[in-house]
Amino acid sequence: MSIETAVQEDTQLITAEEAAKLIEEGALLIDVRSEGGRASTGAVPGAVVVNREHVDEDFSPASSHRLPHVSGQEQKIVVFCGSVNGSRPVAQKLKVLGYANAVHVDGGFPALRDAGVPTTGPTAPPVETTQASTGSVASER
Repeated sequence: MSIETAVQEDTQLITAEEAAKLIEEGALLIDVRSEGGRASTGAVPGAVVVNREHVDEDFSPASSHRLPHVSGQEQKIVVFCGSVNGSRPVAQKLKVLGYANAVHVDGGFPALRDAGVPTTGPTAPPVETTQASTGSVASER
């Protein structure tokens, strides 16, 4: 079994209620949704917005661009998106980078909101989802 296969099987999917408890205990909350997704559905105050394309730079212990919110590889990290399809790859990447306590939320942002995690917004009309997106995520760096 390859290390990536082992990581995929080991990436922990947790309920929004479990995530809420971890957040309450001080876990680092990572939002990997697009700006449009946050504007149309809302945000979680205190969540760190991370571009999925920059996980290596933002979390690698050797990176000069490592996020100041990252205190070490034993830190508890909760990743969420609009669904597990967005959060799973980020949680898996964090595991590969050595973050043993990285988890992601089943149901994403809507589940966190429904579980009572404080949220704000939305700040814009819902994003139209009937057309396939052909654009790519713009880099923030």
